[in-house]
Amino acid sequence: MNSLDWVVLIGYFGVMVGIGLWSHKRVDNVSDFFTAGGKMPWWLSGISHHMSGYSAVMFTGYAAIAYQYGITSYVTWSFPIAIGIAIGANLFAPRLNRVRSKLKVASPLEYLKNRYNLPTQQALAWSGVLLKIVDVGAKWAAIATLLSIFTGVSLNQGILITGAVTAVYCTVGGLWADALTELGQFVIQFVAGISMLIAVLHELDGFSTLWTVWDDLPDSHHQPTVGPYTLVFLLAYLFIKTFEYNGGMWNQAQRYMATDSAHSAKRSARLSAVLWFVWPLVLFFPMWVAPLIIKTDKPADSYAEMAEHLLPHGLLGLVIVGFFSHTMAMCSSDANAIAAVVTRDIMPAVFKSVREWSSRTGLIAARYTTLLFLALSMAIATQVNSDFFGDIITVVIKWVAGLMGPIAIPLMLGMLTTFRKSGPTAALVSWAMGLIAFYLVNYPINDAIDGGVNLEYQISVPLAVSLVLFIVIGYIKPEDTPERDAILASLNSDDDGPGSASAALPVPDQGDAGDRKSVAGATD
Repeated sequence: MNSLDWVVLIGYFGVMVGIGLWSHKRVDNVSDFFTAGGKMPWWLSGISHHMSGYSAVMFTGYAAIAYQYGITSYVTWSFPIAIGIAIGANLFAPRLNRVRSKLKVASPLEYLKNRYNLPTQQALAWSGVLLKIVDVGAKWAAIATLLSIFTGVSLNQGILITGAVTAVYCTVGGLWADALTELGQFVIQFVAGISMLIAVLHELDGFSTLWTVWDDLPDSHHQPTVGPYTLVFLLAYLFIKTFEYNGGMWNQAQRYMATDSAHSAKRSARLSAVLWFVWPLVLFFPMWVAPLIIKTDKPADSYAEMAEHLLPHGLLGLVIVGFFSHTMAMCSSDANAIAAVVTRDIMPAVFKSVREWSSRTGLIAARYTTLLFLALSMAIATQVNSDFFGDIITVVIKWVAGLMGPIAIPLMLGMLTTFRKSGPTAALVSWAMGLIAFYLVNYPINDAIDGGVNLEYQISVPLAVSLVLFIVIGYIKPEDTPERDAILASLNSDDDGPGSASAALPVPDQGDAGDRKSVAGATD
């Protein structure tokens, strides 16, 4: 990097902070902070949903997969995500919007207290928060790795720089700042991605490279499934990502909740699905042909090394900014979602005084919680390449994909009338046994089998165990009640137009959580 690249990078950081400060005036209460007050346009929600779904891990971990195996990086990653989101556009997106508009909540998990009970809500909340600290830690480590390659700063310094900038804009501006910065990041990434594609085509045989290059690449590079990324892995990944990207990742659920109606949430999901089908192809192509341009014994560094080799200064800075854009989009959106769960779901259950907070106090707590989550995830990032966690891609693929299922099953299926009989027992048992299944498959059983358990089973067995138990226990021990049926009826109604929030269903509270109306700020 030279001074021009640094100007681009520093300018980008400055713009992100500026957007956060501008968004600050749009945040008056907790509802604004966590769900944009239900006023986000569907197209902004869709772009935000897409951008918050992947990070610099694509340019490190998935760049390594693309360098070694070729198109399977797309076929077994972004393609099933696109299909999963397309499925969820009708199945989950409108229902998640109604969770906000009908039940007057600001957290994706807030409705679980009444759909099941308080212990179920707390189990999912605590386990999800802990998992996300590790997940976001992996994202910080990925972007810091790239920053180290380009600038020579240490891993910890890279984590501190990116985390500090993200903390400023997402803490002061909430979900509005996240979405608006993600829009800017999308534009930057578009220019950077196209620039990198053009540079690669120019380096090889021009535009015809798109169809002639395959004969020069290893045969494995144009096989849709290869190596550990088998057809079974693809199907398992599709199954997992359908739950994860439609709300199992809480930040994705927030994007649907933030739109003005269920219909807008559907349109948001469809836009995100289209972007997932198309845009990764532009980003992946340079990674697929990288072996023809550079030789490296560190495939995870291949994209960064190729950018340094091909791009002039200025454009190189823009590509680096593109790396940051994805990671900061995901990390800031995760921070907002986690803060929502902690302040809306966990803290009121643990501390009685929280239930009496004013709207102003709740908003301040939301901002401090966001900062705390970012700090913890940054601390984890310094350890993500340790022997315990494994490398970055292992954390992201195995830990997150494997553990997300047991947490997502009760949350997602709990909105569907088909599973109305599955109550607290089904939810808690399926969650607990899914986590136990993850531990057994990934550690004792994996260690006992020669060659270990295949990756597709490591990530899919926990979700499969949770799914089966959630359904079976619901039939063995049905726990449907008139109150729970009323919640389901509101989430599955068809009055999807703007303003449906005014007809919110009055949901009776349970346990010790109180009415929390002063904390929510949703009805202020």
